[in-house]
Amino acid sequence: MGLHMNSSTISRELPVSRHSRAWLILSPLLVFFLLYVGVSVVSGDFYTMPVTVAFMAASAWALIISRPGNFMKRVERFSAGAAHRNIMMMIWIFIMAGAFASAAKYIGAVDATVNLTLSFLPTNMVLAGVFLAACVISLSMGTSVGTIVALMPVAAGLANKGELSLPLIAGAVVGGAFFGDNLSFISDTTIAATRTQGCSMKDKFRSNIRIVAPAAAGVFILYIILGSGNSTDISTGEIAWARVLPYLLVLVTAICGMNVMLVLALGILSTGVVTLCSDSFGTMPWASAMGQGIVGMGELIIVTLLAGGMLELIRYNGGLSYIIRHLTAGVRGKRGGELSIALMVSLANMCTANNTVAIVTMGDIARRISRQFGIPAPRAASLLDTFSCMVQGLIPYGAQLLMASAIAHISALDIIPNLYYPFVMGAVALGFILFSRHKEETP
Repeated sequence: MGLHMNSSTISRELPVSRHSRAWLILSPLLVFFLLYVGVSVVSGDFYTMPVTVAFMAASAWALIISRPGNFMKRVERFSAGAAHRNIMMMIWIFIMAGAFASAAKYIGAVDATVNLTLSFLPTNMVLAGVFLAACVISLSMGTSVGTIVALMPVAAGLANKGELSLPLIAGAVVGGAFFGDNLSFISDTTIAATRTQGCSMKDKFRSNIRIVAPAAAGVFILYIILGSGNSTDISTGEIAWARVLPYLLVLVTAICGMNVMLVLALGILSTGVVTLCSDSFGTMPWASAMGQGIVGMGELIIVTLLAGGMLELIRYNGGLSYIIRHLTAGVRGKRGGELSIALMVSLANMCTANNTVAIVTMGDIARRISRQFGIPAPRAASLLDTFSCMVQGLIPYGAQLLMASAIAHISALDIIPNLYYPFVMGAVALGFILFSRHKEETP
């Protein structure tokens, strides 16, 4: 989260002269991780402790230990961090993305997109087709959880009908869901990654597609091979072309480089046009759906505000400089900086079980590392997004696997060995860092 304020009172940092003082400054992060992960491990449920409560406790602790000034001065600095323009832009985009996703679901765009995608599947390409459908739907919707909710019931039915392995086809759905979650212009991870790194979505997409396209192509071919002996017939509902248009409009305008807020505004307006032109929908239910979508973004907005304020206090007291200094000790050149970013966001995601929260929490540190080692902002954003999505796709306590296992009525641990795409994506991304050609520069 780009907490580089223009005001001189915000941009200064206090020097950290003692090791013990540095750990005290960083202790709010430790409080958050211990609360969120510790309570979850003890209870056996990684969603027992609300992430908002964990961040609230960590933020309160940051206010207590911060210096200098009285308590209200610390609150003002916390509020300045939470109200930074990058954070506010993220919040407006989150609000619009929630409204669009819910409005599109109300008019049946999700079902229409599923039917359209599945209608093109040959009978011997069920696995590959389901993976492709998940990729297309998640790219259009911008949410892995929404894709899983939309497609997993269809995939489970296909598995039962064609006598396919249910964990295998569930893995195809989850893997494809993360393809779009990582790339979509309306995905909260993409929004968070680009805003924290200060780059355009189009540039991040171009950098990101070089990493994930080979991985997706390889997994697609693998699914063709695995499903070559299957001859399942696929029956879909009627394709409602008008209801697919909002997703197509969002996808095309975003790829063309239009501002994301204008993209989402067009998407929302297009769902309204479909509503007005159809007797099946009502204006007030459409507005109600948008309201529910906005409310559904509430937790993410609160987490973003709390994380922004907490990180501003840590930054002002010299904590971020301390992290960067020790994380990059011994690191030489761009390649080492990129590995540091990948490791940092991966560990954060394992602790938070939320890829967006991991990006928001570590975004400012990643931005400063990328500046120090001359890493282009789009590349840093793509690394943040790719490695957070990879880890999120593999942890059994993540929302995506929990949702998939609940819908398919199988264990998340049964799905993990069949998650080819996150494994391959991580391997390709690591190879991209280690073997891509760029001139190494030492600061």
